Amino acid sequence: MSPRKHHATPESAVEHVHDAFGTAEWWRTAVIYQVYPRSFADSDGDGNGDLGGIRNRLAYLHDLGVDAIWISPFYPSPQADGGYDVADHRDVDPMYGTLADADDLIAAAHALGIRVIIDIVPNHTSDEHPWFQAALAAGPGSPERARYWFVDSPGVPNNWPSEFGGPAWTQVADGQWYLHLFDRKQPDLNWENPEVREMFAGTLRFWLDRGVDGFRIDVAHHLVKAPGLSDVDADWDAYNRGALPTNAVPFADQDGVHDIYRQWRALLDSYPGERAMVAEAWVTPHDRLARYVRADEFQQAFNFDYMRATWDADALRAQIRTTLRNADSVGAPATWVLSNHDVIRHATRLVRADPTMAPWILEATEPRPDTGLGLRRARAATALMLALPGSSYLYQGEELGLREVIELPAKARTDPDFLRGGGHRLGRDGCRVPIPWTKDAPAFGFNDTGASWLPQPADFGDYAVDRQRGRDGSTLELYRSLLAVRRQRQLGNGSLALVDLRPDVVALDVTNDRGTTRIVLNLGSAPWPIPASARVLVASTDGVTDLLPTDCAVWLTD
Repeated sequence: MSPRKHHATPESAVEHVHDAFGTAEWWRTAVIYQVYPRSFADSDGDGNGDLGGIRNRLAYLHDLGVDAIWISPFYPSPQADGGYDVADHRDVDPMYGTLADADDLIAAAHALGIRVIIDIVPNHTSDEHPWFQAALAAGPGSPERARYWFVDSPGVPNNWPSEFGGPAWTQVADGQWYLHLFDRKQPDLNWENPEVREMFAGTLRFWLDRGVDGFRIDVAHHLVKAPGLSDVDADWDAYNRGALPTNAVPFADQDGVHDIYRQWRALLDSYPGERAMVAEAWVTPHDRLARYVRADEFQQAFNFDYMRATWDADALRAQIRTTLRNADSVGAPATWVLSNHDVIRHATRLVRADPTMAPWILEATEPRPDTGLGLRRARAATALMLALPGSSYLYQGEELGLREVIELPAKARTDPDFLRGGGHRLGRDGCRVPIPWTKDAPAFGFNDTGASWLPQPADFGDYAVDRQRGRDGSTLELYRSLLAVRRQRQLGNGSLALVDLRPDVVALDVTNDRGTTRIVLNLGSAPWPIPASARVLVASTDGVTDLLPTDCAVWLTD
């Protein structure tokens, strides 16, 4: 690179935040790619993605440079909530294949050096699960009903809301009510019952014996409910915005959940190969979240406060600082994430009208965002995230720059958040649309027939893998470059210092035995001058050399 004639912006302060890890377990630094199986790749042409489709695309994931995949539920399910209403935790839904297909996928992934994490859904089952059907048949007071939360009450037992609208209680024919924090087809299990604990311990062993490398635990903070099932006495809107501690409500982040996870951790530790668990725990503040990743519980917990952070330099610095210090207090890695199957894709979310809105809530009246600005910010946000020490999760299609599909017709939508809410909230279907592989192919290469369980918008062809592979400046090639440089410079494990360059610029130094990498994200209105002595390793906007434009991030070294 040719020398530049300008000088570095003077540095006023360097704040040391984090030391490098002393150990090198894979889960401390891994980049893990989430596969939502129904929407990833369809091998049999029925319009639904499947395990065979995932296996067929493993080479793509290997070339992308990820260390592991997390596969969302593929178990038998009536699909009332995208497979998170599980009817059998130890089998594969015929829509996705067979147990033999799961075994083949695990083996094929391992042959490419890709680890496999699968979803475990312990808070609830499907109402079509044999246990719940037995509970309905057995009646009040039976051992079968004791596996769930059935109560006698003259009216709705309390004011707990369902995540998908309406009360969290449904009355059955004999007059009792059962609890469901999610859809009424997802009755909550009673974790005070030893049979429930035994069933899930057996389920973990079942999949560990088949070779999986770990588990993502769905709504890990919800399993234990406070004694008495008392009313919620909190501002629900403030709670959803993360302004209140998660344990302000009696069905979340109760202390008893930690006993469960200590038992599970001991079980995982009895297997070879550094098996790991990641908690989907929407828990604030950070010191409460850190309790889930103590040495004898989870190895990882998703950092959703970072996902919620607004596009603001002070907010991002505060989240980086708080996240790393709380994780370090218990010897755990930070676990960074920007998108998943439950939230608005960050290429859309980062330019939404109300940046403080919960990332899973998409109102039907929300203005359509600027997709060009959204993609620019998404690329910059990803460049910042992938430089941070710890582990990072990617959601399928974000490496293509996919936007949230807001314009899905009502008749196509399947999410209970939309169906139970009367259409006032659009739900999560927009981030679950099947991803495009080939522009000029049926269903954009999702399969060979053109069938697709959710309709793909016409512009998805422009995001297709074949349109981006090998093209300088494409989002796919940016992700490949970021992951390659991250691996080369071992950015997942390094010390971190926040550098004061300018109030509207986030800058940090990651240092390890590969040297120091400086990451700079410009959130201001004026360009930031790149020092003449610096070498650009990768930038989120193509062609960056002398000046870092707004909404752009760069990785630098001497």
